[in-house]
Amino acid sequence: MNPSFPLALPAAQAAAGPQHYPSGTLYVVATPIGNLADITLRALHVLALADTIACEDTRHTAALLQGYGLHKPLLALHQHNEAEAAQGVIERLQAGQRVAYVSDAGTPGISDPGARLCAAVQAAGLRCVPLPGASSITTLLSVAGLAEAHHEPGAAFEFTGFLPAKGAAREQALRRLASQPHACVLLEAPHRIATLARDLAALGPRPLTVGRELTKQFEQITTLPCDGFRAWLDADARHSKGEFALVLHPQAAPSPDAQDGPSTEALRVLQLLLPELPPKTAARLAAHITGASKNALYDAALALKAHNA
Repeated sequence: MNPSFPLALPAAQAAAGPQHYPSGTLYVVATPIGNLADITLRALHVLALADTIACEDTRHTAALLQGYGLHKPLLALHQHNEAEAAQGVIERLQAGQRVAYVSDAGTPGISDPGARLCAAVQAAGLRCVPLPGASSITTLLSVAGLAEAHHEPGAAFEFTGFLPAKGAAREQALRRLASQPHACVLLEAPHRIATLARDLAALGPRPLTVGRELTKQFEQITTLPCDGFRAWLDADARHSKGEFALVLHPQAAPSPDAQDGPSTEALRVLQLLLPELPPKTAARLAAHITGASKNALYDAALALKAHNA
């Protein structure tokens, strides 16, 4: 057990023990994303109560449980065996067991396995109980300082997660990302973060909040323009290490006293899009990204095409 947690289990029992925890139920348990102290008292109690803990990686979860002084039978359930392993979980639930499911970090079923498991359990007529807790998504959003005035009603942010690694799928995802007027949350691994920084540079001054190693000892959170992200990474080798969550801020609302003609920035974005897209589509996306007039950008696109013909 981690020496910092000798009183955690008694506290969890005192706080959460009087509640009802039915048998034959799947408990979907959020776990810390880096700092062990971020476990909830109810999560600790349910993990102690569970007959079996299904998990994304048995080695990782065994170490996590050991930190709290817990030892439980573990069942591997990850993205490569989720459908098959779900049937084993259902059999345990039908036998009256309490089964907890945890991913390696954060809330299962968001960017981690767990969604197929819950769907299968519910299809079998069995109950799933969520135990909320840590999530890199909400952790970074809470300090990103998004300007509420720029939020679309009912669409404050979109969870995008990991972009496709390469090819046409990645290009399509990047174009879609550039066209979104609201905030978007991205996740990325350290070995691909420089590539993401290069791709996001096309969004120019649009603000980006970068969260690195969230809740861990070397946590960093910074907000910078998209076209300054690569320089920030290059400024210190440590900036490229660790897991990343990123918030692409909403597009700025167009200025009420903006001139009729496209701004220099709007024309720059248009010129980046034109080699890959028809003029009408490029003008529409550039208008979404910059807030400039779509009609004015379309006229500019036609003029540029004619000039380069």
